[in-house]
Amino acid sequence: MTTRTRVWAAAALTCLVAVSASAQRYRLPEGPWVPPRFPTPTFHDGGFTHCKVMYTSVRRERNGMGWATDYPYAAINLLTRVQELTKTRVSMGDEGEPNYWVVRLTDEALFSCPFAMATDVGTLEFSDAEVQGLRAYLLKGGFLWVDDFWGPRAWAQWTAQLQRVMPEFAIADVPPEHPILHTMFDLKAAPQVTSINFWRESGGDTSERGLESPKANLRMMTDQAGRIMVLMTHNTDIGDSWEREGEDREFFLQFSPDGYALGINVVLYNLTH
Repeated sequence: MTTRTRVWAAAALTCLVAVSASAQRYRLPEGPWVPPRFPTPTFHDGGFTHCKVMYTSVRRERNGMGWATDYPYAAINLLTRVQELTKTRVSMGDEGEPNYWVVRLTDEALFSCPFAMATDVGTLEFSDAEVQGLRAYLLKGGFLWVDDFWGPRAWAQWTAQLQRVMPEFAIADVPPEHPILHTMFDLKAAPQVTSINFWRESGGDTSERGLESPKANLRMMTDQAGRIMVLMTHNTDIGDSWEREGEDREFFLQFSPDGYALGINVVLYNLTH
């Protein structure tokens, strides 16, 4: 058994032992039904945390919930696994649960976020103030990961908005040898993860837009030094591999090991670049 297999066997066992507790958690509201948890004045306590970007949607995508897609359990579960599988100190709340936050691109708190994530970004449109805020954040060393947007229309909407923010920088595919795929776990590419609901309804299909989303795309925008400023996982829902880890054993085994491997690699790359 390889080191990676041993690690993920232990993670799988941890998850499966806790299935009943996880199932209780997932009966709680999620997405737009959960009030945004905005940063407190002292939220930047030195521990690693997750900042979810709030934005305005101007169009709708099937199965999407706008900015609140995968909120808040994807962040909670990712941070839990980061704490379990690495030596990274995670910011913890008083009740022993990882801290997670919602930020607007116009918030000063954004600049204290080591890691920002946005989902369903094929529906968003930035205001001029948000363009300025995100641009300043990225140029000052910030990192944004966008996930869970599918097909050419969502891609066109997102890239048009990103070009408003960083018009002088190009988007490129992440090459297989890039450090972000090998920081802790060795991956060849981003896995294609579907939402658990689509997976069940389709009988196990992973392409939510059929021929328009044949495979997952892992793309990036880098600064002049080659540091990734924006990471893009298109035609895949990496967040569901974290959010839904305790709901279905087969879903977990098919998607969560590689989903967490990519997530942890990204976190460690972010912390070291």
